[in-house]
Amino acid sequence: MVFCSLFFARLSAFTVAILVLIWALYFKTSFIPHSPASQEDDDLIFAVLHPLLMVIGFIVVSGEAILVHKWLPGSRNLKKLVHLCLQGLALGCGIFGIWTKFHGQNGVVANFYSLHSWMGLICVTLFGAQWVFGFVSFWHKVEVRTARLKVLPWHIFLGLYTYGLAIVTAETGLLEKLTFLQTEGNVLKRCPESAVVNGLGLCLVVLSSAVIVAAISPKERTSNSKIVFSDSSYSSY
Repeated sequence: MVFCSLFFARLSAFTVAILVLIWALYFKTSFIPHSPASQEDDDLIFAVLHPLLMVIGFIVVSGEAILVHKWLPGSRNLKKLVHLCLQGLALGCGIFGIWTKFHGQNGVVANFYSLHSWMGLICVTLFGAQWVFGFVSFWHKVEVRTARLKVLPWHIFLGLYTYGLAIVTAETGLLEKLTFLQTEGNVLKRCPESAVVNGLGLCLVVLSSAVIVAAISPKERTSNSKIVFSDSSYSSY
């Protein structure tokens, strides 16, 4: 089960990355903002960066961080370090991706008015809080081991909840963008760009499903696994 979930997660993540690159780079005319010619090039760069950073940098990288404990060999400390670094990278991409929307010439309010924009702010805020929470809770010394064990289920739940919220936020963004383009007559309902955007949305659903299933699936243990008991808990290796 874990192997199949990891395979589908990697396959769907690769497909998502390819589709968002095609949409943002090949169909970049859809991202041209209504701004003076002197600002058009700069605004286009920031407009294209937003989907790239939020989908590849935030969703794909954070999904890989969730799966680290399922495939990376080595000690628990190594896995936690890689998990923390990947989540930090995803958080940085998410913050910069939101900053690109603050760059708009009409100010902050002009770019934060829809369900998608407010969900994005909430999602990145929760993600940042979760990252700090995880850093403080899981990188202390042995004296807080009992507290870490109590907090771990909530850390996992909030992590998966925030990841699912990021997927839903991306779906609302795709729907919002495609609806605007079709309403203005810039994109037809049946055209290559519409197919790319709809395919991207479907692949995001598959990606989230594969990541969550892999994350909650019990890890397969070999016959050589041992149980080590301590005064307050136990662990296996």
